Amino acid sequence: MPLRLGETAPNFDAQTTEGDINFYDWAGDQWVVFYSHPSDYTPVCTTELGRTAQLKEDFEKRNAKVIALSVDDLESHHGWVKDIEDTQSVTMNFPIIADHDRKIAEAYDMIHPEADEKFTVRSVFIIDPQRKVRLTLTYPPATGRNFQEILRVLDSLQLTDNYSVATPVDWKEGEDVVVSPSIATEDIPDKFPKGHKEIRPYLRTTPQPNR
Repeated sequence: MPLRLGETAPNFDAQTTEGDINFYDWAGDQWVVFYSHPSDYTPVCTTELGRTAQLKEDFEKRNAKVIALSVDDLESHHGWVKDIEDTQSVTMNFPIIADHDRKIAEAYDMIHPEADEKFTVRSVFIIDPQRKVRLTLTYPPATGRNFQEILRVLDSLQLTDNYSVATPVDWKEGEDVVVSPSIATEDIPDKFPKGHKEIRPYLRTTPQPNR
């Protein structure tokens, strides 16, 4: 069964390009972006891994760390890392899991039933510090992932966890947010002293409260 939002992300032990890990211990009290690749030496994924390395500081600002997975072995991963660094002009700075027995891919439902069993679906999971799955995405083979969207979702999740707001369509850090419907309009000034707009009784906006 696929993992659903709000469910606990399975723990696992794994070999990675940065040594053996226990997933929960490695994650610590941070958010985790966990994503899979069909196999090593694939062109789109090579660009994705390079982009992730470039964004290390952006993830760190959000108390987040990244880990990738493919079902090839560790020796193959190390060879691929050299290619990524060479072609993407980066230094790899996060681990890639070697899931050669596919146990982790199966636990996270990363094996597509219509594809060769070696290949994982190109999945993305955002997992919070309580080990809960907060976002799932699945990309087709020919479409590269949008890491600005992944960072945007991290911003939204961390904001909405701490304030009674939601983020509207295409929201970016610093823009107005939507006041939760559970808050009565007359109570908004006390909770959100920066002001608000009542567009409809059910649609009220306020400046981002943590800025």
